[in-house]
Amino acid sequence: MIIAQRPRINLGLVQAVRKAAFVLAIALGVTLVIFGDAQWADGHFVHEFIEWIGTVLIVLCILGRTWCTIYIGGHKNKKLVTVGPYSICRNPLYLFSILGATGVGAQLGSVVIALAAGFIAWLVFFLVVLKEEEFLISMLGNAYRNYVARVPRFLPKPSLWRDVDTLVVRPNLVLTTFVDACVFLISIPIAEGFDYLHDLGIVPVLIKLP
Repeated sequence: MIIAQRPRINLGLVQAVRKAAFVLAIALGVTLVIFGDAQWADGHFVHEFIEWIGTVLIVLCILGRTWCTIYIGGHKNKKLVTVGPYSICRNPLYLFSILGATGVGAQLGSVVIALAAGFIAWLVFFLVVLKEEEFLISMLGNAYRNYVARVPRFLPKPSLWRDVDTLVVRPNLVLTTFVDACVFLISIPIAEGFDYLHDLGIVPVLIKLP
């Protein structure tokens, strides 16, 4: 009996598409930063409060991605990790990135831009995850199917939490993830700089959103 082999997913292509889509999302975000602004004036309580919430989300993204890497560093797409953050959510790294993207959008002091940035990030990661899931099913079979049936894709389910007593940690990967995630912080001075240029009239404001 001949068993048809399941077609293998080109994960390299998936990751390339993810990066291209993420670059496009960043480009759209940069456009909003340059030419967009909130309806309320800079310095208004609502404007400052939204920026502060955004900063909290960015810090949460940095710490969260670093925390996830402690568990999955070096194992991604090779070994099924189902403990720690991966016991309550299948894609916590992406979830924290979505929070970070929302935080970046919030630096303009606009709820609409913050939610739009988060939605774009979610859409990019959602499309990538669909392909990654095909790949992981082809690699891990029923073990991954059972994991999918039990653990949510993005929205955490805290009641599923379970952990282990010891972990094998790769410090270089943890540090790399931390440094990479810190890039989100660049949005804070950039947004402040363009706010200043908007106030001076050097850069025109073409989009005003609540």
